[in-house]
Amino acid sequence: MKVKELITYGKNLLQKNNIEDSQIISKILAEYILGIEKAKLIINEEKEITEDVKTRYYLALIEIIQGMPVQYITNKQEFMKLEFYVDVNVLIPQPDTEILVEEVIEIAKSISGNLNVLDICTGSGCIGISIAKNVDNTNVVMTDISEEALEIAKQNYEKIIQNGKIAKFIKSNMFEKIDEKFDIIVSNPPYIETKTIEKLSKEVQREPHMALDGGKDGLDFYRILILGACKYLEENGYLCMEIGYNQKEAVMKLIEESGNYKEIYSKKDLSGNDRIIIAKRK
Repeated sequence: MKVKELITYGKNLLQKNNIEDSQIISKILAEYILGIEKAKLIINEEKEITEDVKTRYYLALIEIIQGMPVQYITNKQEFMKLEFYVDVNVLIPQPDTEILVEEVIEIAKSISGNLNVLDICTGSGCIGISIAKNVDNTNVVMTDISEEALEIAKQNYEKIIQNGKIAKFIKSNMFEKIDEKFDIIVSNPPYIETKTIEKLSKEVQREPHMALDGGKDGLDFYRILILGACKYLEENGYLCMEIGYNQKEAVMKLIEESGNYKEIYSKKDLSGNDRIIIAKRK
């Protein structure tokens, strides 16, 4: 069997099992199993493969059919044009979150002097690391309740940030271990309603539930963020949050009711859904 035949076989098997993006996934798996770069896949498509490669490819296909995200098999996900290591201990970074990061980068670049940025619920570290990569004058603190997630964030930071810039990594339940003030607090917190999680796709259900579950109404972590950030933001500091597609009004109401913020606004993602909310500390 040739490489191109392997990819076609993978695509057809995934399609037969109703897996979306079957062509893309079959190629990603081929790159991973063969250990070659994407650009070299076409060059090698006439190459004959071994039975061992065919077996490993087939077993990976079965994992995907059973619900395993391909990113957890390859341990890779691109975000903000950077490559992040991911495994079952962290959420897979999504393109929608880039809307949040891009907005924070713009805000950070508009502020003079050195900035202190806190990334709460950091997971893979994709938010804090992307900010540190794109804004020179930032000191980034990344927190998570999961020790495993923090280790992955550290690993990604060391791989991606190679200019000697130092970040802090703190195991903390939200603001529990925080003892300093910040110019920007950013978070993509768990925001899915508890009862909704079991209705999500089998791929999403393979991701860590504690990084998905936002409580009965999905707003538990926003309540903590909105009240807690007041204590840890500098005057005129920014609270920047990702939200679920249907949560804008509820989160806006929580912010307004706190009475501690001004210049509150939201932005949509590429699908036209409300995706982020920014609020400035009074």
